Amino acid sequence: MVPFDEQLRRLVTEACGHKPGSPQRQKLLTQIIRLTASRLWRETTPYYQDALQQTWLYFCRNVCEGLTGQIYDPNYGSVITWLNAYLRRRLQDFYLNQNREQATTVPQRIRQSTSGGISEAIDPIDNLPASPQAPPILEDLEMWAQTDSNGELRSIYIKGRPDVNCQVLILKRLPPEVSWRELSEEFGLSIPTLSSFYQRQCLPRLRKFAELEGLL
Repeated sequence: MVPFDEQLRRLVTEACGHKPGSPQRQKLLTQIIRLTASRLWRETTPYYQDALQQTWLYFCRNVCEGLTGQIYDPNYGSVITWLNAYLRRRLQDFYLNQNREQATTVPQRIRQSTSGGISEAIDPIDNLPASPQAPPILEDLEMWAQTDSNGELRSIYIKGRPDVNCQVLILKRLPPEVSWRELSEEFGLSIPTLSSFYQRQCLPRLRKFAELEGLL
């Protein structure tokens, strides 16, 4: 019986032997993702699914060509090790951003009114259902955001800043993502303000599109 890591290496080699975007490569990448999904690092944080999505995007772009990062090199470890390293870095980013956000933007969190007053804050991201683990394809997400056929992404922006809208932020945060620090400097807005807006307004729209298209 072929060891699991060796099986993955063979599938990667076969997938990379086909042209980028070809049905043959997409089918093999999907197979690899389904085989590895249950073996990746897991935790119950509310931003886990978003970090996982970024990991799959990174995988699709870098396993063969290294388009947005370091190309996968089997000499340095298994596919699982490579993906887990990236996933945990993304989780750390989300964790740090959430801590900054909670420290400075708690009043912006949605509060639910009741007859007796105001109940505890509710974060809408926390209430979103977890997405099935299937392969997102970065090209489709980029095309959707760039086209913005109904203008919705451009129309959703930070108050008083139409230049900082969901279209701009989604494109900048797709791999290779621009860091929140760089975006803060570029737009002259705080990291918590940008991160909070992105997680509440932009990510749900990106996720909805990916789910409708069967990418997620």
